[in-house]
Amino acid sequence: MNKKELALFLNTKARQYNSPDFIESDPISIPHRFSQKEDIEIAGFLSATIAWGQRKTIIRNASRLMHLLDDAPADFVKNHSEEDLERLEGFVHRTFNSDDLLYFIHSLNNIYTHYNGLEGLFTVKPGETSLKNALGRFRSVFFEKGHLARTRKHVSDPFSNSACKRLNMFLRWMVRKDRKGVDFGIWKEISPSLLSCPLDVHTANVARKLKLLQRKQNDWKAVEELDNQLRKLDPVDPVKYDFALFGLGVFEKF
Repeated sequence: MNKKELALFLNTKARQYNSPDFIESDPISIPHRFSQKEDIEIAGFLSATIAWGQRKTIIRNASRLMHLLDDAPADFVKNHSEEDLERLEGFVHRTFNSDDLLYFIHSLNNIYTHYNGLEGLFTVKPGETSLKNALGRFRSVFFEKGHLARTRKHVSDPFSNSACKRLNMFLRWMVRKDRKGVDFGIWKEISPSLLSCPLDVHTANVARKLKLLQRKQNDWKAVEELDNQLRKLDPVDPVKYDFALFGLGVFEKF
């Protein structure tokens, strides 16, 4: 395909998968259960954090997690008692366990108490052309309290060349708003043009087949390479193509 044909193909696939039908089978269904901003962003952040493995298992465990938080994640994070935390013991999703979860609740409480919530921590500074530095700043704040070394692996670091798939997916959920009913668009201070594609095995393999990505490793350098190509196709909303690449890989086995 030439550039024009590729853009038409990807735009068609993005429209196909960026629809309410996509929600039910995706982890984004968890924050869609809520209507208040802080509930949506906390439910979204925790659900994105455990979004690896089988999608049905992710959704099941994220649902269980919301139940443990009284289906009121913002209130739980900000107002829990020590007794409330006891019920979190035993939660596990793959390598994310209750020790990690307890720190996540502790850190989120710190963020909402002293930093006015998650949104401001991801805001870009003048002159920044991507969210790489914002991701690094967020990670520094997130781990400023005492924590187990094992917990650090659950918040990826672009400066260690991680693709940061789950963080980029969470940011897509919070920032994009196109009236299609999937992404929330509740964060207004970040331009969708700065978002990076949540790179996983599916999106990366499809991107390589479409010659949007040459790098073999699925790391931050690959994210930047793919970002550069997607921004040529749509400089305003490049991450809409995540729907196309993911849909082609997962649903069509492209």
